[in-house]
Amino acid sequence: MPDQPEQAVRLSALIGLLMGLSLCACVQAQTTAPAASAQPEGASKIVQNPGWHFQKQAVAAANPLATEAGYAMLAAGGSAVDAAIAVQMVLTLVEPQSSGIGGGAFLMHFDGKNVHAYDGRETAPGQAGPDLFLATDGTPLAMKQAIVGGRAVGVPGALRMLAMAHAAHGKLPWAFLFAPAIRLARDGFVVSPRLAALLAGETALQKDPVAAAYFYDPQGRSWPAGHLLRNPELAAVLQRIAIQGPDALMTGEVAQAMVQAVRQHPSNPGLLQLSDLASYRPLLREALCTAYTVAPKTYRLCSMPPPSSGMLTIASILGTLDFTAAASLPLGSGQPGADWLHLYSEAARLAFADRAAYVADPAFTPAPAGDWLSLVQPAYLQARAAAIAPHGPVMPQVQAGRPGAPQEPLAWAPMAEQTEHGTSHISVLDRWGHALAMTTTIEDAFGARLMVNRGRGLAGGFLLNNQLTDFSFSPEGPDGKPVANRVQPGKRPRSSMAPTLVFDADSGALQLSGGSPGGAFIIHFTAKTLYGVLRWGLSPQAAIDLPNFASMEGTTFLEKGRFAPATAAALQARGHQLLEIPLTSGLQVLARAPGGWAGGADGRREGVVLGD
Repeated sequence: MPDQPEQAVRLSALIGLLMGLSLCACVQAQTTAPAASAQPEGASKIVQNPGWHFQKQAVAAANPLATEAGYAMLAAGGSAVDAAIAVQMVLTLVEPQSSGIGGGAFLMHFDGKNVHAYDGRETAPGQAGPDLFLATDGTPLAMKQAIVGGRAVGVPGALRMLAMAHAAHGKLPWAFLFAPAIRLARDGFVVSPRLAALLAGETALQKDPVAAAYFYDPQGRSWPAGHLLRNPELAAVLQRIAIQGPDALMTGEVAQAMVQAVRQHPSNPGLLQLSDLASYRPLLREALCTAYTVAPKTYRLCSMPPPSSGMLTIASILGTLDFTAAASLPLGSGQPGADWLHLYSEAARLAFADRAAYVADPAFTPAPAGDWLSLVQPAYLQARAAAIAPHGPVMPQVQAGRPGAPQEPLAWAPMAEQTEHGTSHISVLDRWGHALAMTTTIEDAFGARLMVNRGRGLAGGFLLNNQLTDFSFSPEGPDGKPVANRVQPGKRPRSSMAPTLVFDADSGALQLSGGSPGGAFIIHFTAKTLYGVLRWGLSPQAAIDLPNFASMEGTTFLEKGRFAPATAAALQARGHQLLEIPLTSGLQVLARAPGGWAGGADGRREGVVLGD
């Protein structure tokens, strides 16, 4: 903590900044309704962001009000962690479809010397077992049937994780970090175009009486963009957390309200208990770091280890591409061409096959060959890349590789592909050169569609996650082998979140903080942006603005309306099964640039960057 006179000056400045926070988000009007697709959150209008430049500190977040709150903390002398906490509390209010105190998060932090990986992933309740998502006839439930209600609610971990990070790296008092969110919840915020569009396309949220009364008018119509929405219940809960810390959420009357909402759901009750909440602990893990060379420079990419599959899969894709002709293929007319997309899609299929077979909570599942990095060793990836035909056709079948000891039988059945859901991303750099990348989630858009309220006559509350649907619904494969990512009590479900910090491998200097929401598509959105900045030399904003693409379960996805018809035709001619849909990333990136730093925010959502 700073000394008392300096702290008093900073807190005075903070109060002034908080009072000046605007009540409306500066975003463009939108008339487009969300499109139905495989995406975890619907599409909304794409805006053209200019990109930003700054010298010493900045915040990139998914909503202007959240960015303002984080920047106010930096301006008052706060750390990157201080800013991220303020951002997260405001996002709980203004972007409830994506993240909040009812969910979990992964946070990567750089303190100028060391990288720390904070795991605030949700856990399965103590009463949950492998059959959680099986119907009475033993078949897996439909995804929507599993999501809505209490069954899929995991023990939320974001708040305790943020408190752990603040204890190590915070500079401002915990309570002051909640001031922007408390004020906005109490006095009201203007519903943004994106939130309005997602509410208009939502069909399950209205079934929860608390959520229906908060998000919809008395006639059952969702609030439009521009409506001033107040959440006095959330203001009261945040005020208690500000004073008492995470125990105000995880014990007492708020915890009781969470358990009651989950266990007493009328059609799909869950298993959450008070003991699950009270006993939850975040983890400080060793960061998963891999080398990535773009001659003559070598970078060090650092992100979360398992239970996240994000960086492992990204590193596998990028490493496999290095053993193909991809590195020699430039952008054509401002976008990747068919030759490059073919190689990328095939490399992704190989990486995702390994992901499906191996990645799960390391407390329950050992790493192959005793080391997660065995999946991205150059010799292993070179052998995997040999299966890719440079000009097609596509590989007819893709199976998991065998790193380390290929003679041993595979212990796990591959997990069938399942839809993963919505998140938000925050990147921060502070005046001391400390940085973080944090990806935060309640899973599906609006989570489990359960709004927690203590029943004290105040409107609103906060939404609970449906994170347990990231586990495999089927606990075993057709051959009877267990799926590594099956449900088990106290287990953390596999994730695709990839909050990423990039360093110069020789000097150790920070180069980039970034990440994205998007379920399993996070891997592709983040890989695209890293490749764009590090390999193609693009600015953060230009890399974010590149058309999105992905490869999932044998299907190659292209962002709708962004690729030339000739590109699609060339991919189809090689055997790619194509699907063109809106690919609604929400990338936030801060990267070193000549004369300082550059920031980018995804115009597919509502993010902005503020810095100085």
